Amino acid sequence: MSHRLSIDIIVPRERPRRWHELMIERLAAQGHDIAVLHDAKAKPWPTQVSALLALERAALRKRKTALSAPVDGMWQTHRCRSPALRLDLAGTAIPVGVPTLALSFDGTACDLSAAAAVATGRLPTLEAILDGKTVVGRAFPMVDRRETTSLGLDDVLARAVTLLASVVQALAEGRLTPLGTPAPADEKVDFTRAYFSRSLPRFGREAWRRACFLHAHWRVGYRFHDGPGVAATGQLGTGWRVLPDSGDRFYADPFPFHWQGRAYLFVEDYVHAIGKAVISVTSFDGERQTQTPRVVLEEPHHLSYPQVFARDEAVWMLPEASAGGRLVLYRALDFPDRWTPETVLLEGEISDATLLEHDGKLWLFATHRDGFGSTSDTLVVFSAPALTGPWRPHALNPILIDRRRARPGGAFIRDAAGRLLLPVQDGTLGYGEGLGLSELLVLDDTEISLSEPRAIRTDGDWPYPRIHTLNRCGALEVIDGIVAVPRWPASRRAS
Repeated sequence: MSHRLSIDIIVPRERPRRWHELMIERLAAQGHDIAVLHDAKAKPWPTQVSALLALERAALRKRKTALSAPVDGMWQTHRCRSPALRLDLAGTAIPVGVPTLALSFDGTACDLSAAAAVATGRLPTLEAILDGKTVVGRAFPMVDRRETTSLGLDDVLARAVTLLASVVQALAEGRLTPLGTPAPADEKVDFTRAYFSRSLPRFGREAWRRACFLHAHWRVGYRFHDGPGVAATGQLGTGWRVLPDSGDRFYADPFPFHWQGRAYLFVEDYVHAIGKAVISVTSFDGERQTQTPRVVLEEPHHLSYPQVFARDEAVWMLPEASAGGRLVLYRALDFPDRWTPETVLLEGEISDATLLEHDGKLWLFATHRDGFGSTSDTLVVFSAPALTGPWRPHALNPILIDRRRARPGGAFIRDAAGRLLLPVQDGTLGYGEGLGLSELLVLDDTEISLSEPRAIRTDGDWPYPRIHTLNRCGALEVIDGIVAVPRWPASRRAS
């Protein structure tokens, strides 16, 4: 089948929404031949729903157009020949003998049900359904700001676009795979009632929390442990020490590294007053106590996830720099204090890129924001013959859309049985709320498969169980955990 399809995209005639427009733009950019048709039967969203979401965005001072916002001027176009595919974004299209792809939000065809789900605090499941009977794509979007319905809904609708674009491309390339039958519809929820009874109180609680506490404050834990680690036991266990911080900054994303007989620990070093992180390093004395971390790498944008490794007779660092819009590889000039950019590996909002050497090739597992929505739910994979590239996207990208296992939370681990395990962040309860381990089952140029994550139990003496990073190098094992830190200086000093 040709990689270019003729597609009729069906949208509501009255008040179509920005995500419909984005969907059209995305498929046109992929090279498909697009025609836009109006469906007069599709009911527009109630005026009060759009008004409440707009008021919320105004209160949050969000000027960018919401993906749920109605748009004007989405003109109808026509084609002279029959389409190869119809994409029903209105959810009400009548079958006409042409393959039809539609989207389901928790079992219903109306995107208003996604708004109601987010208002209640639920995370909707998205399904791409072919001809009303076969699921051919599924997504579990992450919602970064669960306390706000409008921003949370943006995250869901952004992944609706990602899911449909990937399914259309799979169809065009002849590799669409049936996943089962559609899920039954959830109980219908009244949006307005859910918004006032659930969403507004949740927003108020979060506003109070942010007024009293720092938005996020992480602490790094470390231990020297010769026995089986967290990946082997599935639980944190005991023996953890805290890397001290001053309270006005935090340390997170720990990566240990041994060099010339000495252990080093690289961390994200975030200063609250600046709102940006640098990369710092600490080492250990004879009593295995840490020194105060010192800055070794700073850029105009935020840096984190400092993956450090030795290869090709050099020491390298691959930190996350999604705020800068590119993934840059750094080489140590004078380890560990001086680093220089070697090359740009990838362009785009790439988060927590994690390196793996497998079957004679290098691979990067990461998340990609895809222009809109969360940075934590869309897994992409790249491969290259050498560290400096060229790095090429996998044919199946995006590999999955899943808040439970898309975003890496540390380097790959090879266990005693030879299995490759990837620490993955679980965003079901929010960013940084948990960590699991997924086994890499298949990895080659045509297929990638990761197991369902096995949650890491937080039993033990680590006092901050909401973790999102796990790494180990030799006997040095490291984690991090989020902690509530009051905004008032005196209280912070006492914490």
